[in-house]
This record gives sequence, C-alpha cells and structure tokens, in this order.
Amino acid sequence: MRTENILLVDDEKGILDMLSITLKKENFTHITTAETGNEALDLIKSRVFNIIILDVMLPDIDGFELCRQIRNYTTTPILFITARSSDLDKLTGLGIGGDDYITKPFNPLEVVARINVQLRRQNMFQIENKEERSELHFHSFSIYPDEGLITVNEEPVHCTAKELELLTFLCTHPNRIFTAEQLYEYVWGTSSIGDDKTVVMHISKLRKKIEEDPKHPKFILNLRGIGYKFIPPNKEQIK
Repeated sequence: MRTENILLVDDEKGILDMLSITLKKENFTHITTAETGNEALDLIKSRVFNIIILDVMLPDIDGFELCRQIRNYTTTPILFITARSSDLDKLTGLGIGGDDYITKPFNPLEVVARINVQLRRQNMFQIENKEERSELHFHSFSIYPDEGLITVNEEPVHCTAKELELLTFLCTHPNRIFTAEQLYEYVWGTSSIGDDKTVVMHISKLRKKIEEDPKHPKFILNLRGIGYKFIPPNKEQIK
C-alpha cells in the first residue's frame, strides 16, 4: 500500500470519484477530496500532502489564484487538470507555481503516471541531497533543500518545488552544459515532448530571483543553440 497523501480538488464529483477509484486500484490509500478552493486551502493549512491535483475552474476561487495562495504554505507539487487547454493557460499554470498540466478529457491512468513521476522525482531529490549535501552556499545566494528554501543576500525568497529542484540540479553540476530537453528529463523525470518552454520559463523566474540583472545573467547562462550552464559566482566552490 502507498502511504503518500494526495489531495484532489475539483468541483465535478464524477471526476473526483473516477480519480479516487483509479488511485485506489494503484494502491494509493490516503486520498482526500475537496470541491471548492476554500475547502482545499483549509485542508492544506492543517495537513501535509505529497501532491495536489488541482482543477482551474472552481466555483469560488480561480485555480490559478488558489495555486498562488497554496504556495504561501507549501512547495508540494501541484498538477493542474483542466479543460482550459490554450498555451497561455498552460504557461500561466506553470508560471505561477504548477509542476505539471493535463487537459480534459484525460486518461485517468495518465494522471496516475504523472503523479508517480512527481513522487519519484520528489523522493530522488530528497535522497540525493541528503547523500550529497544538505545546503549549497554561494557568494550572494544559498539553497536549503531540506527546508525548500532559497535565500538571496540572506533574505528568504519564495520558490516553487520545481524551481528549487532545477536550481539545485544546475548548482550541483557547475560549468556543465545542458539542453532544455535534458533539463526537463532530469528535473521533471520525463521526455520533454515539446515542453521546452517549461524549462525556459523556470530559468527566467530563477534569474529574476538570484541574478542582480536578470537581463544580463552571470550565473545561469544561455548558450544560444546549445543549452544552459551554471557558472559559480566568482568561481567559488560549493561548500
């Protein structure tokens, strides 16, 4: 039996029932459901979840706004499931803190597969960082994986789980070049299949947080036509 806590948020009871049944068949036993944004937020404030499945069109709070509010309390991976399928909607969902995006109609087994990817990456991320180093310190910023925290000039900076994971991956592989496709596979755990924009967006958001001048980055460089690499500030070594 699986022990992970999963929160399903959707105002369509049929979808909640379908996903719950499918997850239980896959040995997930700790499943909580919510039909409104406020109900979901109350649950998140009082309990710890390993993954959150979130609809965008809720009766009381827009799912994107709810995602922003959730990020004030947790970096738990958020997987959007929604009928809103435009590129703008997808980029919005990923840009405000979502970790994955599935459009309706969907195959419930695909949802299970993506949940497993997120949980597997989450576990690998925790294990690797405990084995290698618990903290990373550079000239102007630090990463605290166990706390899900980035600090810039000793001030905490909000980040999503995937932003933290991506920055940690780059920082633990300094001066190595990775294509957007490779970064997606390493951090998101699956083939990019046209999702390169997801990596580009996350890189852009990280630059705004750790770079003094995001338009002229010194740490995360883009080699046009090749990929990205992290340059340790002032050639300082990871502590």
